[in-house]
Amino acid sequence: MDRGLKNVTIQQMESLINLVEERSFSRAAKKMCLTQPSLTKHIKNLEGEVGARMVERKNTGTILTPEGKILYECAKRMFRQIDDAGEKISRMKESESGSVYVAASSIPATYILPRALKTFKDIHSGIQCHVKANDSDSTLGMILDDEAEMGFVGREIVHRQLNTIPLWKDRLVLVIPASHRWHGREKVSPDEVSKEPFVSRERGSATRKVLEEYLSKNTNLDLSGFNIACELGSSEAIKEAVLDGLGISIISIHAVKREMESGLLFEIPIENCSIERNFYVIYKAGFGLMKHHGIFLDFIRNYELDARYEK
Repeated sequence: MDRGLKNVTIQQMESLINLVEERSFSRAAKKMCLTQPSLTKHIKNLEGEVGARMVERKNTGTILTPEGKILYECAKRMFRQIDDAGEKISRMKESESGSVYVAASSIPATYILPRALKTFKDIHSGIQCHVKANDSDSTLGMILDDEAEMGFVGREIVHRQLNTIPLWKDRLVLVIPASHRWHGREKVSPDEVSKEPFVSRERGSATRKVLEEYLSKNTNLDLSGFNIACELGSSEAIKEAVLDGLGISIISIHAVKREMESGLLFEIPIENCSIERNFYVIYKAGFGLMKHHGIFLDFIRNYELDARYEK
């Protein structure tokens, strides 16, 4: 293919089609809502890009040159394909089936979305959901880089490219194993917590960031001053470490409700301390929501968690 043809524009091809079909520069220009000089310029530019004349003027009107016939047929095929693509996209937008690509931080991905998606699938069997688990920072990056369509994070994100919608409530709670010496106490002080071996989430985790912000605003403590036993990359790892006696931890109530119900872990209230947050769904402001995306988003916004763990 001549390299010059790569610079041919859709408007030039459209001008050629209308000129052929109307057999007149004036009628073709009127059909395209252009002035006749503008249409003439499009044809001249097209001929310049191709390196050959496209049309010849005759008393009976304009006729195509051999080169023009080749490009005219190509243009007709191209616009038929564009129309076909438009129809397919239109049907897809109205379809109640499709795929939703989700990135989610560890708490929503592990403890909330599986049950929510089971309910969603029972109602909307034609919509497939694909979930990638990350920390909140990585989830944000996937949305901004168009690697996922919707993200679930554990902190509010203010960004000009994003829509951010609050969803479910969460509490961060201090948990200890049944064998811990604090078992049975009604409460402990923040200072006591800071001195006890502590298992922390890694940097990039919304759980850690929320805890750090709470300590900064409400106490004279800083996480860097805690007796950190280790930092781990998931809530599941945190729970195992606490159960094995490595230390205590402050973690989402959603992550430990099963262990608390079975008596493996216990919540100890921290004196004058209540750490609460929301989970949020995020997606790009310019993302064109199709019908199946809207169905998924409406479901998620109305999905209710167990009220015992939202208080």
